[in-house]
Amino acid sequence: MKRGDEISVVITDYAFGGRGIAKLETEHGQFVVFVDNTFPGQTVRVRIETKRKNYAEAKLIEVEKRSEFETEQRFQEISGGPYIHVPVEKQEEVKRESTLTTFERLSGIKEVRERFDAFISSPKHYFYRNKMEYSFSCIEHDLETNEELDDAFALGFKRRGTWWKVESLNKASGMFDEEWETKLREIRLFLKATNLPAWHPPKKVGFFRHIVVRKSFHTNQLLLNLVTSSDQDQQFDVSKFAEFLQNLLPGRIAGLWHTENDNVADRAKIENGTSKLIFGKDVIEEVLSGLTFQISMESFFQTNPSCAELLYAKALDYVFEEEIPAEKVVMDLFCGTGTIGQLLAKRNPTVKIVGVDIVEKAIEDARENAIKNGIHSIDFYAADVGKFLKEYPHYQGNISCIVLDPPRAGIAPKTLQKVIDLGAQHIVYISCNPSTQARDANTLKEAGYELEKYALADQFPHTGHIESIAKFVRK
Repeated sequence: MKRGDEISVVITDYAFGGRGIAKLETEHGQFVVFVDNTFPGQTVRVRIETKRKNYAEAKLIEVEKRSEFETEQRFQEISGGPYIHVPVEKQEEVKRESTLTTFERLSGIKEVRERFDAFISSPKHYFYRNKMEYSFSCIEHDLETNEELDDAFALGFKRRGTWWKVESLNKASGMFDEEWETKLREIRLFLKATNLPAWHPPKKVGFFRHIVVRKSFHTNQLLLNLVTSSDQDQQFDVSKFAEFLQNLLPGRIAGLWHTENDNVADRAKIENGTSKLIFGKDVIEEVLSGLTFQISMESFFQTNPSCAELLYAKALDYVFEEEIPAEKVVMDLFCGTGTIGQLLAKRNPTVKIVGVDIVEKAIEDARENAIKNGIHSIDFYAADVGKFLKEYPHYQGNISCIVLDPPRAGIAPKTLQKVIDLGAQHIVYISCNPSTQARDANTLKEAGYELEKYALADQFPHTGHIESIAKFVRK
């Protein structure tokens, strides 16, 4: 076996993060193959990506035989929802067990299961996402013939294990808005009729690149960003496309952006190009736990709002289980658009809240949202967390609780040490990656913080992702 080989294996176990495990018997003993986005009982075709002495890591190419747990669904399976055929109860069972095992091993905290508080299931198991990104490609993987088509016009999601092929979405995936995805085929045909080419990923040429869509569950409206290159832009009538969308989805299109992006990197972010609002609003509004939030195309917001409400409620419980003295503050670090800080202020208006995030646009949105929600007991700062703590030393000794909600990579060790140096009585740590949280938990343990409670929230059904909330108290 070597890198690049394709083999078929049977998945027998499930590891944290959606990694299926296959075990092969060899003359030298057992050899393990890890395959992302697979489930026990499946027979899968995989491509070897990395090979070591006793194990290999492989990419999933296709599921050759379904697991006994899986049931047929009416949705089109996409690479971003690999467990759509697995009953939700079974998904939650393996996520809970694998996450607790991993957290216990990486954190060195033996009492994790004793301190385990709750498993929060998503209120919506289907059509729960509020953001989706679709790719164009002139190289299409045809799902009916299972063949690669050149000079095509595909709009949908990347073929599993590839970066150049797109599978056109012909029916709802079960992950995002059903009406939008059902009508995406008509959008594809309309844009194809312009005779302008879809992007060619290997050659880095073409016109149509991405469509990014944000949804407000509160208003049931969609905010769109069509990303193209500037090549042949004069031939594209974006106003006709805007009119077509409004007729296709009457009353549902809040606004349409058009971004011209000539960056060869295959990313849809607005900062990679110049953008223009074609019609409608430049933001959408979402309501979370009674608070209103303005969300722009590029600002971060929780992907599953209905589950986020439950996750935040649990985090707030952990914050206010301990008494917050009148002269002390609660710090919301990595605060994004200020969701957690505002929810804290709403639950207890007498407590002073400080929110910090490095993304200036997110902080602008946070300030506007706080004014709109009539919240005045919170201050937001656009700054690097580590530098902010150094620039404002007067918070030293005046912090009762710190709420952490860092990106997937966790907290940089130096920044985490500065957080510890602030001497907060307790820390509530929300994580979208429990493995990096476990690493940081080990550091907190060595600094004298004890894990008191731990909870999981299944924000992303049908994927290997899970979020966690941990409460640490200084002893």
